[in-house]
Amino acid sequence: MKRNIQELVGKTLTKILKFKDDTELQFYCDTGEIYVMYHDQDCCEGVAIEDIEGDLNELVGHPILLAEESTNREDTFGKIKYPESFTWTFYKLATVKGYVTIRWLGESNGYYSEEVDFILKGEDHSYHRLLKNQSPDEKATISYLGIS
Repeated sequence: MKRNIQELVGKTLTKILKFKDDTELQFYCDTGEIYVMYHDQDCCEGVAIEDIEGDLNELVGHPILLAEESTNREDTFGKIKYPESFTWTFYKLATVKGYVTIRWLGESNGYYSEEVDFILKGEDHSYHRLLKNQSPDEKATISYLGIS
């Protein structure tokens, strides 16, 4: 089940894990919940983080005040490799410390999903990432952001 990013409003993040291959972000809340932003890969599509504007550390340690999603199907950034079908997805998040915009690009031949999945780990059963059961220390493909 895909969640609405607005579920983060009012929650305080304790850390954010970002995979170095730009395919996943994990948001750890002080309530123990872990939200995952990723794409459930099928066959002939690619969905990854294209850019993060702002500092993800500004989202940690203070309640989320703004969380919104928007999409765009125009090549305004000149980055489209496969013009058959593409979707830009923007996530805007903010705390009192600052704003962050996460820009994802999904490309396909038009028959596969280009959407970003946002799920609650442990409750939403669509999460199939191979590393899902390993601890963060075992994930060599991520960078760590969080409260020290």
